[in-house]
Amino acid sequence: MVTDTGGIDDRSFNASAWAGMQAAEKDGKAKVQYLQSTSENDYVPNITALEGKNCNLIVTVGGLMADATNAQAEAKTSQNFAIVDHSSANDKTNKPEPNVHGLQFNTAQGAFLAGYLAAGTSKSGVVATWGGLNIPPVTIYMDGFWEGVQYYNKVKGKSVKVLGWDETSPSGGSFSKSFTDTNVGKSLTDGFINQGADIVFAVAGGAGRGATAAAKGGKAKVIWVDTDGCVSDADDCGVFLASVTKGIDTAVKKVVEDAAAGNFKGGSQDVLDLSNGGTDLVYGKTLGSSIPSDLQAEITALKGQITSGAVKINSPSQPK
Repeated sequence: MVTDTGGIDDRSFNASAWAGMQAAEKDGKAKVQYLQSTSENDYVPNITALEGKNCNLIVTVGGLMADATNAQAEAKTSQNFAIVDHSSANDKTNKPEPNVHGLQFNTAQGAFLAGYLAAGTSKSGVVATWGGLNIPPVTIYMDGFWEGVQYYNKVKGKSVKVLGWDETSPSGGSFSKSFTDTNVGKSLTDGFINQGADIVFAVAGGAGRGATAAAKGGKAKVIWVDTDGCVSDADDCGVFLASVTKGIDTAVKKVVEDAAAGNFKGGSQDVLDLSNGGTDLVYGKTLGSSIPSDLQAEITALKGQITSGAVKINSPSQPK
């Protein structure tokens, strides 16, 4: 596995992918290792280094690695790749790479539930979201969150405000421009808290810990992304209202074990969503008990409505 720049201990998508790799090894299905990228310049050298070790499968983590993955896949057609947060298609040709398998996640669905939850529990009537970079794997979460708040307002006749993102005006969103800089994350969150936000949805990997730092002392509650924050970042569990999970670990485990068994499916992708464990909303182990039971029941019903298509999500970042 080659990590993105957030690193193996980001408590988010890199860590989740590595957990999937380790689970495959624990099952006796594979031997695994990783190389860490500190910048985008590390992508190709890291992939090349693993190619030199004759790895059966190389997993690259994050849509930002698509160009490097596709270039190496074309250069070495005998090497199998899987990429998290991207299809098997080459962005330059729009054609599938026959030795690349994509793992995509419709996290707009889980984030929609989070937006509904945030709107239903906010006491100030102001919530906020910010991202690491303005890229589809990030904005898909922010879209879902924003839409969930709008849906709550519509069905409840409320006017909860979202700071930091408006799906209809994506150029005006708030971003830390980093998945590691917790100082910028804290500064953004402090700014939203000062504007009245009492729930913050940070979509920025490890940089999201800046939000947890700002929220401590009861200033706000945080909704985490990718992993269950109370598991991956137990020290901050006291500020997590909920987490929007992304089934990267199970998806990576499956693609590794499939490749090990000779069942690698290049040129195709898995699209995972609420219906098959690709995303979900899980409540915080401490703050979850504060969520009213009737609101929890509404969210449970909403899951079924999203899965059935009765409630539609419009995010343009959703995988096709």
